[in-house]
Amino acid sequence: MNDDDTAATILVVEDDPATRTFLADNLIADGFLVVVAPGVRKGLELLGTAYPDLGLVDVSLPDGSGLELVRTVRAADGLGSGVDPRTPVLVLSGRAGELDRLRAFEQGCDDFLSKPYSYPELRARVGALLRRADDRPVRARLRVGPLQLDPASREVRVHDRRVELASKEFALLRTLASDPTRVYTKEELLRTIWGFRSPGSTRTLDSHACRLRQKLAEGGERFVVNVWGVGYRLVDGPGGMA
Repeated sequence: MNDDDTAATILVVEDDPATRTFLADNLIADGFLVVVAPGVRKGLELLGTAYPDLGLVDVSLPDGSGLELVRTVRAADGLGSGVDPRTPVLVLSGRAGELDRLRAFEQGCDDFLSKPYSYPELRARVGALLRRADDRPVRARLRVGPLQLDPASREVRVHDRRVELASKEFALLRTLASDPTRVYTKEELLRTIWGFRSPGSTRTLDSHACRLRQKLAEGGERFVVNVWGVGYRLVDGPGGMA
């Protein structure tokens, strides 16, 4: 992971809620941005919209095998689907036999870790994979209507007008733009972006959302929608990605 304020984004594809939360909480505490998926379908969707820097993928998932996801990633063209076929993938599996490991590598995984594993070892493997991936070309921009966001350069434009954002404002926008019509709860935004394990009575998220909304609103569009009592989403209607 880079030493600047732009944290690497980790996709966690894991169906067990307790394990998913454990991984997300620890990765966030280590300074990563985290997006999570309970299965193959959502994992592939997030690979094409959130542009994660690395994927942690469990093999046993309710809607298919994690190895199917790895195979799909490696077969992607990097264009129409938005999935980068060079995304590093660390496979997690409860089966640690030689044949299981060989199958995972044959499908295209970059590393394999058997369960039960220690978080420090997983973190070390994540760091090693990210260091090896530093030379990957810059990813395409996210686009939602007139809003364009470049995850690599941190550049944001609305109607081709550049918008200057603070680091946490950018992290909030990037998270919301990864799935623009989904409502992100306050709890998961505070946990993902600020690393809060308990939201308490903080107004940190609301103040950042308000400033972000004001900065993006010059063209008259309504971005950063407050869903009262729940959280935030980027737009009301379907968002377009490019």
